[in-house]
Amino acid sequence: MLVTAKFRYLHIAPRKVRLVVDSVRGKKVEQAQTILTFMVKRSAAPMLKLLNSAVANAENSFQLDKSNLYIAKITVDEGPKYKRWHAQSRGRAAEILKRTSHVTIVLEETEPQAVKTKKKEDKPEKKTTKAVKAKKALPKIEKNVAQPKTQKTTKKTYRRKAF
Repeated sequence: MLVTAKFRYLHIAPRKVRLVVDSVRGKKVEQAQTILTFMVKRSAAPMLKLLNSAVANAENSFQLDKSNLYIAKITVDEGPKYKRWHAQSRGRAAEILKRTSHVTIVLEETEPQAVKTKKKEDKPEKKTTKAVKAKKALPKIEKNVAQPKTQKTTKKTYRRKAF
């Protein structure tokens, strides 16, 4: 099940937003929320808000579990540019482009893990045989390893002359 959420007309340049988006692309939702929470970039807060919105859409509209969701696709497209003018020397004007972004996030559900149930048996398993086999499999460590020789010397202390 694909769940989408969009953030349109974000007043941050797409080039700067893509730096944040690339760090969470393909990650599980809980891991992506942690990354965005502690990221210092300005566009991390709107991306966290968008991710939380997409998770809320999945939980409320499609009854999906948050722990099974991951970011399948996240794109940052260029929105309209606001054009402003800045005075230059000799009566000229220079154009300033204030760029905006359109961000789209698509969440998808992974296959839920089947919960294994333990069957109670009448006879308890022999744990001693498994432990013995595990010890036999380990390589033997030599105890008589030559250690470097250190000489015992007295520590010399130096003092200043008395005044």
